[in-house]
Amino acid sequence: IPLFYASKKNSADCIKKLLCSASTNIFERGALGETALHIAVMNDNLEAAVALMDGAPELINEPMTSELFQGVTPLHIAVVNQNTNLVYQLINRGGDVVTPRVTGLYFRKRIGGLIYYGEHILSFAACAGNEDIISMVIDAGASTRVQDYRGNTVLHILVLQPNKMIACQAIDLIMARDAELDQSIPLDMVPNYRGLTPFKLAAKEGNTAFQHLVNKRRIVQWSLGPLTSNLYDLTEIDSWADDMSVLEIIVGSHRREARGILEVTPVRQLVSLKWNLYGKYYFRLLLFLYLLYIGVFTLCCVFRPLKDAPENYTQSDMDKTIRVQKTLNESYMTYEDNLRLAGEVISVLGAFAILFLEIPDILRVGARRYFGQTALGGPFHVILISYACLVVLLCVFRACEVQGEAVVMAVCLVLGWCNVMFFARGFEMLGPYVIMIQKIIFGDLTKFMWLIVIVLIGFSTSLWMVYMTQAPDTIPAYRSFPISLFSQFELSVGLIDLPVDHTVFTPPIVHVIHCAFSVVSYILLLNLLIAMMSDTHWRVGQERDELWRTQVVATTLMLERRLPRWLWPRLGVCGLNYGLKECWYLR
Repeated sequence: IPLFYASKKNSADCIKKLLCSASTNIFERGALGETALHIAVMNDNLEAAVALMDGAPELINEPMTSELFQGVTPLHIAVVNQNTNLVYQLINRGGDVVTPRVTGLYFRKRIGGLIYYGEHILSFAACAGNEDIISMVIDAGASTRVQDYRGNTVLHILVLQPNKMIACQAIDLIMARDAELDQSIPLDMVPNYRGLTPFKLAAKEGNTAFQHLVNKRRIVQWSLGPLTSNLYDLTEIDSWADDMSVLEIIVGSHRREARGILEVTPVRQLVSLKWNLYGKYYFRLLLFLYLLYIGVFTLCCVFRPLKDAPENYTQSDMDKTIRVQKTLNESYMTYEDNLRLAGEVISVLGAFAILFLEIPDILRVGARRYFGQTALGGPFHVILISYACLVVLLCVFRACEVQGEAVVMAVCLVLGWCNVMFFARGFEMLGPYVIMIQKIIFGDLTKFMWLIVIVLIGFSTSLWMVYMTQAPDTIPAYRSFPISLFSQFELSVGLIDLPVDHTVFTPPIVHVIHCAFSVVSYILLLNLLIAMMSDTHWRVGQERDELWRTQVVATTLMLERRLPRWLWPRLGVCGLNYGLKECWYLR
């Protein structure tokens, strides 16, 4: 296309001649939906761009039309290329700095996306970081509070940029220009459509922009030699008055960088105050109450109502049952029965209390996040809810005189006592190791079990195929396929000796299969599991302090939600005491 070629070569005279020709279509577009002015601006050709704007002013605000670059105007390109002269010429000739919005897929915030500059010209200019161009665009009428399709303002977009130094400089300039407008809400407190302000988004990403924004809010009271008294604004940081505070966001983030925010002043000091003044004492009181509760439940299970089996009790030769469960009427007759009844009532009420406390949190944060994050308790919430549901089921079994409550009691006891490990997070020495156990169980052991199940099915089937023609009493460990499968599992973890009786004839293939199983199970898979667990231990050891602080924050937030507000005095001082705005500060 001649007009495109002339624009690329910066030939202003040729452009003027082509524009005078009747055969020239000024709106002709290339493969990406670009016009000739886009090409001139993209190549930083000032003379060609001026010639096109003078001869065809309709192109100044014409956007690109392809799916990838939809909405990109020449001014978008000029500000990103930081061509001050071109930006000046475009704005002076009527370039729109307010309306154009880039909606092409190339500029969307998505997984695998290369860049995210927002949609508006001001956000493009801010991401480029040229202060002269930013001021020029704002002076031309661009709003500092425009939001893109995700509700992100210019500050949100800057927080997400990889070059933090340029981003922080642009944040300072834009906030200064926005402050001139005397808005009721500061720009850094405008939320996007997910409820995140730039301040909270910086905490979620765990980058240096958070520290920069914290320092911008800091107020220096006085300075005396090496001593300085600072007031740090706790707005959006403290969870006392914000359901989605910075502390909540840090705990819910999967990024390790977000946990680094817990080292930033005043977050570190706030967490330390909350935990040392109130949190650890409430948590240890909760531990004491839970131990008392699970102890009562254990005694109720141990002394459950049983009676001697009647003489006509039908049983097989292998069934050695001598005591059976009492009926409902027989269960509560003596003083000891009434004492046990009190314990059972406490157990059932405790189970309902657990469900009453846990279910609202699940609905609030979502099941996937609630059960999936180790910092929030993860699998321990699954254990606790399962325990509570089974205790309620036990109550139904007892009322309906359903036989078999011993099985449910056994599962309840295992779950209830395993949940005591959750309270290890209240102690710095034990807390990281509980997370290590969770990571090993749901990471290393899960992978290992997939592999070992495949091996067990193969070898158990092969051995059962050999022994299915033998008398069942010959090798009891292989008398049926389910028993064979369980025996091979016991053998794989070293719980039993090799189940081969050399006093009877043993097919040679059995020795071959056992040798192969020993190599695969003992030498290969078990050593692989040990290696994976060692790697997990090393990784958790590197993050020990971060994990401890994250657990402390998660525990503190859990207690704040579940305990009355009057038990948690608000930390800090009110700004009104210092003649400041009505915010709370940490000194």
